[in-house]
Amino acid sequence: MSLAVRFAEYGTPDVLRVVDVPPLTAGPGQVRLAVHAAGVNPIDWKILNGFMRQVMPLGLPAGLGSDVAGVVDQVGEGVTAFRVGDEVLGASLTPSYAESALADPAALVAKPASVPWEVAATLAGSGITAWEVLNKLKLSAGETLLVHGAAGGVGTFAVQLAVARGARVIGTASERNHEQLRSFGAEPVTYGTGLVDRVRAISPQGVDAVLDASGRGEIPDSIELAGGPTHVLSLVAFDAASTGIQVHMAEPGAGGPEALRGILALIEAGRLQVPIAGTYPLDEVAAALAVSQSGHPGGKLVVLPA
Repeated sequence: MSLAVRFAEYGTPDVLRVVDVPPLTAGPGQVRLAVHAAGVNPIDWKILNGFMRQVMPLGLPAGLGSDVAGVVDQVGEGVTAFRVGDEVLGASLTPSYAESALADPAALVAKPASVPWEVAATLAGSGITAWEVLNKLKLSAGETLLVHGAAGGVGTFAVQLAVARGARVIGTASERNHEQLRSFGAEPVTYGTGLVDRVRAISPQGVDAVLDASGRGEIPDSIELAGGPTHVLSLVAFDAASTGIQVHMAEPGAGGPEALRGILALIEAGRLQVPIAGTYPLDEVAAALAVSQSGHPGGKLVVLPA
């Protein structure tokens, strides 16, 4: 038996339990991981609360987590990409808030020895999403990107990836996060009433593209600043699709490994930081999700099963 976090009913983090579960077995084309760290994402508490049950129906009891970093301890038939003992990171097939998880080798990459486990476990969901949306926005060097929610999970990656691509980045965030954004190479502004004026004060011609990762209602302002809806993309404002903006479902695609390798190269070169706000053992996952749901973690949250 091994330990895993499970919930038998939708609700607040208080419904989570750490339970014994039968050992997993890697099937054909799969690997099994001894999980060293699992990243916490907002989608996890949204699933727990039942907000996603219409689009992601679950059979209960169920687990949480998909970002994972660990050591391959079993290899299924036909797998040649990894061997037992390899340190990897990426996305799991089974819930990653657990001591053990299954994964598709195509969703994993090798973990560099210089990258800590807690950092490695945060890259798949937010990092791949940020990489993909920047590609969708076709942002070029010298252009200006406005990021709403710039200090959040996806925003943190998007800001730094855009800076690495040679873009100028303006990021909306609360004042307590402005210094961090400056350290990432962004120009921070506060969100809320008067946003258009504050952005135009530092970028009179507006911006070339907007990434909305906050959902605070800035779509009209974003369209005005970008000169139209074509170059505005939201991760959350699905109800604004009728305005002509792009909307993006945060699901790592076929380009995931490429994105992860690119992100890892920037981390190793010291050009991308991943602030870790807290680490939690399995029996404190409820606390981690409560912090995530508060909307003010100040960095990535990580579960450490081992």
